[in-house]
Amino acid sequence: MVTLCLDYSAKKVVNLLQSVALLLLCLSLSPLQAATLLQASVDKNPVMLGEELLLQIELDEKVSGNQLDFSVLANDFNFSAPAISQSMQIINGRSSQSTRWQLSLFAKKTGTFVIPSFEIDGLRSEPITLTVVPADPNGTGSDELFIQSSLSSSELYVQQLAYYEVKIYFNGDLQRGSLSQPELPGATIEQLGKDVEGSELVNGQRYQTITRRYTLIAEKHGDFELAAPWFKGEMIDRQSSRYDYFAKTKTVSAQGQVLKLTVKPIPDNFKGQWLVSELVALTEEWTPPGQDLTQGEPVTRTITLTALDLSDHQLPDLNFSLPDGIKSYAEQPQSKKAERNGRLVAQKVFTSAVIATKSGELVLPAIRIPWWNSKTNELSYAELPERTLKASPNPAQPEAQAAAEPATSVTSTTPVTATEPVNPWHWSYSSTVLLLLWLSTLVLWLAPKFIRPLQQKTAIQTKAQTQALHHSSVLKFSSRKLKAACLANNGTEATAQLLQWAQQGIDPQIMRLSQLLTHLPDCELRREVEKLCHQPYQSNPLQWQGQALFEAFAKYKHLQQLPVTEPLKPLYPA
Repeated sequence: MVTLCLDYSAKKVVNLLQSVALLLLCLSLSPLQAATLLQASVDKNPVMLGEELLLQIELDEKVSGNQLDFSVLANDFNFSAPAISQSMQIINGRSSQSTRWQLSLFAKKTGTFVIPSFEIDGLRSEPITLTVVPADPNGTGSDELFIQSSLSSSELYVQQLAYYEVKIYFNGDLQRGSLSQPELPGATIEQLGKDVEGSELVNGQRYQTITRRYTLIAEKHGDFELAAPWFKGEMIDRQSSRYDYFAKTKTVSAQGQVLKLTVKPIPDNFKGQWLVSELVALTEEWTPPGQDLTQGEPVTRTITLTALDLSDHQLPDLNFSLPDGIKSYAEQPQSKKAERNGRLVAQKVFTSAVIATKSGELVLPAIRIPWWNSKTNELSYAELPERTLKASPNPAQPEAQAAAEPATSVTSTTPVTATEPVNPWHWSYSSTVLLLLWLSTLVLWLAPKFIRPLQQKTAIQTKAQTQALHHSSVLKFSSRKLKAACLANNGTEATAQLLQWAQQGIDPQIMRLSQLLTHLPDCELRREVEKLCHQPYQSNPLQWQGQALFEAFAKYKHLQQLPVTEPLKPLYPA
């Protein structure tokens, strides 16, 4: 029995070796054939706009996958990266190999196009003439993935804002993907907010959705076409997921619709800076509220320009004049925008400190901004009506003016004291020399007796000044005293009050105006303090005027108390 088993195993091995030898012989006898055919084909012709078209190119030889360049298709089609496969067959002892490229094409517009021929090692495929017809308006495309795009309005004015929306519908497990960026010559397109995920029923079937919105502002008039959006992604292959726990992914793609847009020029009857919207409004607030002012004391005026469906950079500045008796110190306008209920709201806030320089009734002129109502298609105005303010006299100002009158009289008598009376006594040069010699001798004799007491007196005075300075720093700063000193043009008292304010509110080590300047930003208060600092070195010390310093100080303190940021004001004020 053992001998029989060994004989049977030996026969089996011999048969296997004979089969392998026969196979090798057949392979060696079959000649190696070079590539002889390159074919290109499409799965449908004609094709609807937005419908996927499969292009397949096959070569009867095994070659590298990067032998073909598909960039020649970019002018007329959107396409994904090709899927490359290779195969080999042996039939009746003859072997054959092939390389296949397959990719998805989406036509960018309707018409007749030519898919050009491709070439590999001298072999060329035949070109394909393709017809692209308009899409069915009632159709949605593939049941697995499709795109819909829309514009809020197909007719716009120059610089009018429109909303462009792209919505991706998919039925399956979408892993990742990318959406093309919309482009339109002569227009500014920006994404509005973040992508919104949701779900919708379409023809009785539930789809998951991803919505992306843009703002579109056309800068030129004419007729335009907004290119169709194109999406490419990866989705779980449902067929493979049924049998494999680690399901494979497949490449999916879809294309939306081409949208036509008409942009109209600015109407001839519009005068002023062009502004187009459905709603533009002007509002104002006063802090503290009311219509009563006090001469020399600042109040805050806040004017807010609000517009619907506009970007913040499109809002104009305000141009208006103020009557005599009112000074205004404006801040840099603040622009902001926000999305509310799917629409863009833009605001520009103008804040200024208003100071009445005289008492009585003061009339602020009306403010009007022309704008074009895109809803009613007519000229409109955003307006703040004329406003009458009552400025009451400042109780401290008459006293300050009265205190300033003696200083004015001193100024008028100063030139009189400059003339000296004529002395009848004759003084000779020899008398002068003798007097100088006598004074020198007297100084040398008396100097030791007076130097030491003088040093002691100087030390006592320095200590007294230091104590006085410390005492002054303890005193509480009074804005009323600063105001009285400025209105009286008293530079010495104004300096003392400013130093007290600086020591208590900025830095206790500030002892001079030059030190205060290093802590102030570039503003009107800094420039007025510089004038006060240089005032003692002027040829006429009494020429300094303090009202400008106090107004600058009041504005600086007022702006320091304003909040840094403010919330967006309501579109429809109460």
